[in-house]
Amino acid sequence: MKAPSKGLATFSLDEVANAMDRVFNFSPGPATLPTAVLERAQGELLDWQGTGMSVIEVSHRGKEFVELAAHSEKTLRSLLAIPDNYRVLFLQGGATMQFAAVPLNLAGSDSRADYVLTGNWGQKASKEAARYLSVNVAADAKDTNYTTIPDPGAWRVTDGAAYLHYTPNETIYGVEFHEVPEVSDAPLVVDMSSTLLSRPIDVSRFGVIYAGAQKNIGPAGLALVIVREDLLDLARPETPSVINYRVMADSDSMSNTPPTLAWYFAALVFDWLAEQGGLAVMAELNQRKAGKLYALIDGSDFYANPVVPEHRSWMNIPFTLADPALDADFLREASAAGLANLKGHRSVGGMRASLYNAMPEEGVDALIRFMTEFEARNG
Repeated sequence: MKAPSKGLATFSLDEVANAMDRVFNFSPGPATLPTAVLERAQGELLDWQGTGMSVIEVSHRGKEFVELAAHSEKTLRSLLAIPDNYRVLFLQGGATMQFAAVPLNLAGSDSRADYVLTGNWGQKASKEAARYLSVNVAADAKDTNYTTIPDPGAWRVTDGAAYLHYTPNETIYGVEFHEVPEVSDAPLVVDMSSTLLSRPIDVSRFGVIYAGAQKNIGPAGLALVIVREDLLDLARPETPSVINYRVMADSDSMSNTPPTLAWYFAALVFDWLAEQGGLAVMAELNQRKAGKLYALIDGSDFYANPVVPEHRSWMNIPFTLADPALDADFLREASAAGLANLKGHRSVGGMRASLYNAMPEEGVDALIRFMTEFEARNG
């Protein structure tokens, strides 16, 4: 395999196209990572960049890691076509930390922010934000059991709101926005934990994009934050420095020791995505994977998906069996067939298949074959 240049991971075609005899992990997060990335990390674990040390051991202020950090941001900017007037932050605490960081960085305690609730994560974000400012629930899909997205034309937004927050994809209920709503002059703040890097987006439409890493980026514990520069200087004085966007932007996300291992993995994933052809290629693949699974579900009386078709997620596909008494058998047999972590969230039950970037199409095909065979035996 070709040796990588300094700070850049290069993946061979054999690694990328490896016919894998392995478990397919459908977990919603922490989620599957590209095999080529795991193999790269395995090969570098004891001697990273010729240092004679693991990346886990080197200083975040050392030349090698600083080069990795700069390279990772450059690659991410290229993948997402991030405009120059946005800063990229690599922070600790995952997306949940950002539930508090957003109001602390963008609004005073006497401010009001609009929240749209389309599932558990929107609910949790709004509940945390309510500790720091006045929250206006502009729309809530609770009445439909979060199987739809409320019509943006009916959202009750606030004049002069500090920002409008929504979750483009809800991993638990499998509901996704496929268009950016245009209902407010307030900066749009979005939790893209489960969709960032799964397709191209227009970053300029948003004030703040944040994402936990453990879906499409890398290990849990890291959060990416992409913030427009005009929003960097609004933080309250009491905002902790490790989540203060200005402090972290000015220190290249190294005001304190960053989560170096997770950052390293993210850099490898960014390189892997670039070598696949970028986000347009990933979007085509992800849409095709989801389309195959939805086609099976919709063509069956044995399986069902509750989400209104135009609001269905590409990333997280919940489904139920006609007879819930068969759930345990389905999960046991699926696991034996190498199809792992298909159990639905405890709040909704049933099954859930998460089809992030690193889930190969052959994994979806294997799931479809198993589901077809299981229905034939039990339908």
